[in-house]
Amino acid sequence: MATETKTAMPAPMTFREVLGMTVMRRVWLAQVVSLFGDFVALFAVIAVVTYRMHGTPAQVTGVQIAYMIPFAILGPLSGVFVDRWPVKPTLVSSDLIRAAFVLVLLVSTELWQIYAVLAALSCVSTFFSPAQSVTIRSHVPPEGLIAANALMQMAMLGMRIIGPAVAGALVATAGPNVCYTLDFLSFIGSAALIGSVAIVRPASPAGPGSGKTGVAAVTHEMGEGMRFIFHHAALTFVVTAMAAGMFVIGCFGPLIAIYVREWLHATSMVFGFVNAMVGVGMILGMPLVRRLSGTFSNATLVLAGLAGIGLGALLLGAFTWVPTAMLGTFTLGFTFSGIIVPAQTLMQRETPHALMGRISSTVFSVVFFGQVFGLVLSGVLAQMFGVRMVFILCAALAGLLAAAGKLFLRAAPHAAAAH
Repeated sequence: MATETKTAMPAPMTFREVLGMTVMRRVWLAQVVSLFGDFVALFAVIAVVTYRMHGTPAQVTGVQIAYMIPFAILGPLSGVFVDRWPVKPTLVSSDLIRAAFVLVLLVSTELWQIYAVLAALSCVSTFFSPAQSVTIRSHVPPEGLIAANALMQMAMLGMRIIGPAVAGALVATAGPNVCYTLDFLSFIGSAALIGSVAIVRPASPAGPGSGKTGVAAVTHEMGEGMRFIFHHAALTFVVTAMAAGMFVIGCFGPLIAIYVREWLHATSMVFGFVNAMVGVGMILGMPLVRRLSGTFSNATLVLAGLAGIGLGALLLGAFTWVPTAMLGTFTLGFTFSGIIVPAQTLMQRETPHALMGRISSTVFSVVFFGQVFGLVLSGVLAQMFGVRMVFILCAALAGLLAAAGKLFLRAAPHAAAAH
């Protein structure tokens, strides 16, 4: 059974050094451009459903769920084809297909049409995301992976903060179609950036099931990826940790507004500040994780991240003061960066090139399941136990997983030696 071992490695690369690589720089710029368009379009859709269609809370939440469900369901299957197909055409064609789907939003007037377009977009994205992970693994050396993954996450967070503000201003002044057009152009720009560099995946030997064909081959290859994760102690743990972290974030999203209104007795302005502290925490946490990666193992950073998420959720559940609420949401974001970046890096370092698409897509699938489960379950749990108790239950879950993970990772080398 494979486990993560701490071996002598070169010092972690800086952000500047990683961006000095042509392929990584173009892929990162493509990520920035594409995510900006995505978030502008997504929040324009939410604004349309909320204010023009007078959607219910369930219908507005359905926008997010329609976008996430394909990631959760199709991920393991998409990864099989990503491992078969050449990487660059997969990335470029995914961008161009999504650009075409976005144009359908220009003529969508019914809620079901919007849900269908968002689901179609994310179906194609299930191929893009693992192909992007393969590209990073293929062109960035091991000592640069932590910085590369932090840069990709920082791009997402930055656009997540900028996108809603831009979308709100554009919808109010020019209408949602301008936002959809920007998203279309962002996909074209991303495709052009990726198409301008040579992306080469190292050749991998054929596996023992390579003689199979058709459905049998696809099923075998899906199972091969899942078996690799479950037989790899560190990967099993970090996948569980990522899912748990996204479950907590999923629970937090729908309930924080009620928490601010009912327990903090504060205004919508305070809600905005409390909510924004998650993003601030993540952005400040990413550079620190890169520096700490030279001293601590990825598994140790993930354990600390889980414990920190538990602390942040506990602050929200135990106290009803605005300062502790802001500290709690900041802690959630800051320590979640200690999970997502090291977990992705460990996955890329430990996974053979031949399995990279399947492993990364399966991990994305589990993570999105955690977030969707949190979104759906949060309302039910809040009705049963109250909002603050949901946060305390999330804190207990994170603490238990951190303790169990420490014992599991400690026991894994002994179990491997016994075999």
